[in-house]
Amino acid sequence: MKKTVLMAAMLVAMLFGSSVQSWAASLVANIDVSSQTMTVSQYGEVLYRWNVSTARKGYFTPRGAYRPQRTERMWYSRKYEMSPMPYSVFFHGGYAIHGTGAVRQLGRPASHGCVRLQTANAATFYSMVREAGFGNTRILITN
Repeated sequence: MKKTVLMAAMLVAMLFGSSVQSWAASLVANIDVSSQTMTVSQYGEVLYRWNVSTARKGYFTPRGAYRPQRTERMWYSRKYEMSPMPYSVFFHGGYAIHGTGAVRQLGRPASHGCVRLQTANAATFYSMVREAGFGNTRILITN
């Protein structure tokens, strides 16, 4: 049932575009896995478009519509050798949007499943999420 509701919400969002998204949240991060980009809109206006890295072969970045679950200014992955994850916005269990030092990998799949972006951009997004609030933020991940 939960999966059906999520799929229906995604279909509505795709059919009606950013107008529905802007009604649902003041801040929207749209991650397009196929183009390895993240577009950040606030109140329906596109503010940023950044290159990202999502899951490389053998790993998975979850698709769907999410709200932030928690933020961490600096987090270290317990699962992957204490790798630093600056300005993390967790959206689905251990999956997060966060900064990376591996900027040469941005624009192509390279992560274990998280959405990685340049650390300065992660800091900007992190601040925007904290200002807008979790309830007013949507994270949409599509193919």
